[in-house]
Amino acid sequence: MRFLVVVVLIAACGGRPPVPKRGVVEGDLGSWKFRRFQPVLDVEVWVEGNKAEAFTASYVTESAEKAGKVEEKDIVNVFVTRYESEEGVVRETVKLARRLAAEQGYHVDENKIGGARALSITGNGESWVMWPAKNHVVKVGGRGRENVPSSVVESYADRYPSQLPGGSLEGPLPPGRDSGPKPTPKEPYDPKNPKPDIDKYDPDKVKLPEPKEKQVETTEPSNDDDGDDEPKKKTKKKKKK
Repeated sequence: MRFLVVVVLIAACGGRPPVPKRGVVEGDLGSWKFRRFQPVLDVEVWVEGNKAEAFTASYVTESAEKAGKVEEKDIVNVFVTRYESEEGVVRETVKLARRLAAEQGYHVDENKIGGARALSITGNGESWVMWPAKNHVVKVGGRGRENVPSSVVESYADRYPSQLPGGSLEGPLPPGRDSGPKPTPKEPYDPKNPKPDIDKYDPDKVKLPEPKEKQVETTEPSNDDDGDDEPKKKTKKKKKK
């Protein structure tokens, strides 16, 4: 009985819709009618060492479809990139946005759109909203548009909650593989002057020589009773004539 009550409460309160198996929502989003699904070979946000696959979906306004005349402003496209892990996804998304902001013709802002903290990118006849999520990057918009419909952004933000940190365009970059100190490269092996591998040697089998600065020459102390520590000088015996 208690289990049934819990199920009823969850159904009544609702919850986040599931992440689509093929990345994008293959169905209508309110007045936006789903028209096309397509896998994408090019990944816009590239993360080194983190394999990814991308999907895209296109939606058309119901009014334009009924009128029988569909223009660029009547279409919105959604790109979803899926990564093997979440490592570096947020960092590389922010780096891409900063590069676009530095280029002429693009205007990049950080805003809250459709309930999600996202990056708005406009210019060169395009308008997009992009944000990183867990193991994903979502991009909504299209060419020939002056804005991005917040209802489509909200629908995808429910499935892919934004992980974009506040102040991402000006603050420090989020952590990633290339954010830590770079490892020191090892010197190439020289057969004429081989050096021991300190990381792999066995101290029970091999004894490393002490550094030269620790090898200090010592002189045996004198046995004189007068406490003189200087070593005795040998005297030469005179030869008999």
